[in-house]
Order: sequence, then structure tokens, then C-alpha cells
Amino acid sequence: MLFYLTTLRVSNVLSEQAPTTPVTGEGQTTPTQTQMSAFERVVETWNSNEYSCRNYILDALDDSLYDIYSTFNSAREIWESLETKYKTEVACSKRFVVGKFLNFKMSDAKSVVKQVEELQVLVHELDTEGMGINLNFLVGSIIENLPPSWRDFKLYLKHLTEDMSFDQLVLKLRVEEDNRKSEKTDGSSIDPNANFVVGNTSKPKFQKFKGKGIAKPSPSNMKSPLQAHKKPFKRQMTTC
Repeated sequence: MLFYLTTLRVSNVLSEQAPTTPVTGEGQTTPTQTQMSAFERVVETWNSNEYSCRNYILDALDDSLYDIYSTFNSAREIWESLETKYKTEVACSKRFVVGKFLNFKMSDAKSVVKQVEELQVLVHELDTEGMGINLNFLVGSIIENLPPSWRDFKLYLKHLTEDMSFDQLVLKLRVEEDNRKSEKTDGSSIDPNANFVVGNTSKPKFQKFKGKGIAKPSPSNMKSPLQAHKKPFKRQMTTC
């Protein structure tokens, strides 16, 4: 907003006092007509800049804030009030970002790489507020915050002897996550409920007695021992 007001050449009313008396030469008690004319032009320019600056600021405010700050008489009063308000909020936001970083925990419910990107945003906010952290500390914090299912990979990363940059860590996490997704896809491609038919699996049908859990062979599949061993009979024709 200050850049916008400076571009419009009206920001001087935020830091300068309004002109009150015309400038007179040495030894003069009253200003000349020329000096009065110059003073009137200065006052006119000042009033114009004050009017424009005040309304530019009010126009940029949210509707909920406009009703509050429209009661202020000058652009400088509005500006000082807004500075006090938002400088306090910035100080609170710094502590809020620190708390979010310290309480950040990863979970198995979301992509690890996505969670690292969220943490990277917090780190950028800390850096913007002049509270940047050491990169080695950041890498160690991410490794320590990996979710429970990454326990073995966490131990692998901890045992690496060489220092690792943030970009290198993100690359390793991305490769590991892609491998896990690939293994999960390969494992789920085989349907555990698939029916495999090998040879003749037909079995005698069984019927159950009503009210009992005892099964008996179906009459259509039952044969007596005599029927099972009976051989076909051939009639021999004899001639008289």
C-alpha cells in the first residue's frame, strides 16, 4: 500500500505535517503577495494529497474495516492506527509459526512428500520473519518426524555417514514413497477371491436333514454293493 501511495505521489501526508504559516524572507514581518500565493498553492496541493491518500487507503480496506476507519479525520491517523494493529498481529504470527513448526507431526494418512512440502512452507515463513533455521537441523527434524511405518527407512537415513541436503532428502523420500506405492499396487493386482479349477473337482451331492447338521448322500448318487459289482448279462441263443 505504501508503494502504491508513493507511486501516486500522495504518501508525503503520512510523514509530514500540514503547512500552517507562509514562508517569509529575512527581516519580513508579513508575507508578500507572492509568498501568500505560493503558500496557498502549497496548502491546496497538501489538501488534495490528503484527500486522495485518505480515500485510497479507505478504498483498499475490507468492508468490515471501512466503517471503522472512515470516522478518522486524516490519512495519517488511519495509517498509524493500521500500523499499530498489524505490527502487533505480525509479532503474534511469528510466535504462531514457531509453534506450528515445533508441533508438526507426520502421519501415515497422508503422503510423506506432501507433508515435507507443508513443513517447507513453515520454514520459509520462519526465514521471512528473520528466524531461519540451520539446514542440517531441518534435515534431522524431518527424519525424526517420519511416521511409524517408515521406521526402517528412518534408521537407514540415520546411519548415513555423509551430510545430506534438504533436496537430497526429499529425493530419497520421493523414491522410497514411489517404491512403496508400486509394491502395494503389485500386491493388490492378484485377486485373493479368484476361483482356480484344477482337474475334475466334482463331488457327490449331499443333502442335509432338516433341523440337523448331518449330511447324507443324495439318492441319485447312491448305489448298492450288488449294483456296483453287477456285470451285464448276455443271453445265448441255442438252436434245437
